Amino acid sequence: MSRTVRSRCRAALAALTCWVALGCGTGAEPAGDGPRPPADAAPTAAGRGVVTWASSAGHVGEAAGGGRGYRLMVHTSVGGRDLRVRLSNAFGDRPVTFQNVHAGLQRDGAALVPGSNRRLTFRGARSVTVPAGGIVYSDPLPGSVPAGRTLAVSLYVPRAGGALTGHWLAMQTSYTTRGDHAAEEGAAHWKNRIHSWFYLDAVTVRPRRGAGAVAALGDSITDGWHSTTGRNRRWPDYLARRLGTSAGSVEGVANAGIAGNKVLLDGPGQSALNRLQRDALSLPGVRTVFLFQGVNDIKAEPAATSAGLIAGYRRLIDRAHASGKCVVGATIAPYKGWQEWDPAGEAVRRQVNAFIRDSGAFDAVTDFDRVLRSPRDPERLLPAFDGGDHLHPNDKGMRAMADAVELGDLDCGTR
Repeated sequence: MSRTVRSRCRAALAALTCWVALGCGTGAEPAGDGPRPPADAAPTAAGRGVVTWASSAGHVGEAAGGGRGYRLMVHTSVGGRDLRVRLSNAFGDRPVTFQNVHAGLQRDGAALVPGSNRRLTFRGARSVTVPAGGIVYSDPLPGSVPAGRTLAVSLYVPRAGGALTGHWLAMQTSYTTRGDHAAEEGAAHWKNRIHSWFYLDAVTVRPRRGAGAVAALGDSITDGWHSTTGRNRRWPDYLARRLGTSAGSVEGVANAGIAGNKVLLDGPGQSALNRLQRDALSLPGVRTVFLFQGVNDIKAEPAATSAGLIAGYRRLIDRAHASGKCVVGATIAPYKGWQEWDPAGEAVRRQVNAFIRDSGAFDAVTDFDRVLRSPRDPERLLPAFDGGDHLHPNDKGMRAMADAVELGDLDCGTR
C-alpha cells in the first residue's frame, strides 16, 4: 500500500498506432574524449524525453571483429515523437564506431514494415565514434512511434575489438549479419539469430506533456527469465500494458534487471549500488525507481546479512531521493526448493521483508512475497506461478506481480 502518493494527473492520451518518420534533426553531443568514467558518471545529455525501453548493459564478452551488422528488436512502452536511441560503450576498452544507424517497425522476424526504416544521425552525421566508457544519444527523429510495438534498431560496426558492451539475457530474438545492411527493410541478409542486445541500451521518445517513467531495478526475475521468449511477458512488460490504459502520468517503463545481479557486490554485472545512476536515475523522464532485488545477495557465498542488505537498501533510497525520485520497494519472493536455499537464508529474507514492509523507508511497498507464495508453504512459490526451478515465476506469476503494483504508487511525483 502507498505511504506517500500524490494525486494523479490528467487522463492519458490514446496510444499512438502508427509510425510516421519524416527525417532527422540535431540533438545531443556525443560523449567526450577521455578515460572511462566512473560507474555513476552521468551520460551525455538526452534532451527532453521519456524512456520507452531500456536494458542494463554490462561486459558480455569480447567483440568478434568488425564488419558486423546488428538488427536489435525492442518493445516500446510509451509512445511519442522524436525518437532517440542511446548507444553504449560503457564497458568497452577501446573506441567503437557506429555507422548507418536506422530505426523501423518490425513486421515479421527480421523483416520491417515497408517505409518505416529511417536513418538516425548524431549531431547531423551518419556515424559516431564512442570512446571507451562512453555513452551517446542520437539526434531526435521527427515523427511518431507507437506504444506497445516492436521497434527494430539496425546499426553497422565497421571495426570492433576488445570488451563488448551489451545485455546477455534479452528474452527476445534479434539478428546479425556480415556487412552493412542496416538500411534494408527485408530479411534476406539477416539470417543469424541472437538472444542478446549489443550496444543499444535505451530508447526515448517525447510523449504527451506530463508523462514520466518508472525504472525497475532488479535481477533475473525482472530480466524475465522463465517468461516466454519473444512474447514480452516479463513483469515490467505486463506493468507497461497496465500503465498504457491507466489515467496516471507514469507511462514509460525501463527494465533495469540483470540476471544474477546483487545489491551489494558486483557480478554478474555491476551491483545495484554501482549501476543505479546509469541504469535508472540518468534515464530521461524517470520519476520512480522500483526496487526488487536481494535474493542473490542472500543466496551468495558468503551470504549477505540482513543488516548489510538493509544498509544497501537505505543507500539506494537516499541516492534516489537525492535525485528527486520516489522509490517503491518490493518484498523478496520465496525460493525454497532452489538449490541454494537454506534456513539461514530464509531467516534473512524474512527479516529484510519485515524492513521493507514496516520501516517506512520506502515511499510505497509492493508485497511480491505475499502475491507469489504458497499458502500451504509460505517459503515456496505457489505451484501455479512456479517457472519450474522454484525461484523464477512463469508467465502467470509475472502477470500476478504486475497486477499487484498500485499504479498510483508509481505516480508520486518528484521530491
